[in-house]
Amino acid sequence: MSTITEYRGTGRRKLSTARVRMLPGSGQIIVNKLPVDEYFTRPTSVMILLQPLQLTELDERFDIHVNVAGGGKTGQAGAVRHGISRALLEFDAELRPTLKRAGFLTRDARRKERKKYGQKGARARFQFSKR
Repeated sequence: MSTITEYRGTGRRKLSTARVRMLPGSGQIIVNKLPVDEYFTRPTSVMILLQPLQLTELDERFDIHVNVAGGGKTGQAGAVRHGISRALLEFDAELRPTLKRAGFLTRDARRKERKKYGQKGARARFQFSKR
């Protein structure tokens, strides 16, 4: 374990980017200057971002400050989870196998597919009429 008092991690998902700062504390999470429950109104989003802390049983040890921008709320929750996981690695590198096995260190590269010209959407097509 390290003697640094602040641990940082950057997480990304879709078009969202999260900058995470972890400080020793009581488990308080602030996202864009709001409590986590006010910023992420869906319980599933809160559950997603708490996963790495619950897995490593460190949820009551750190106060977490997050700046997140871009994309939608679900993508932002995924970005925060990725950032928290990276910050936990800075705290203790021995957590890597646990976080890696759970898939929290892999940047989910899936993106929205672009609309193709002459067509209705990315995959959708205009109806074909033979006559």
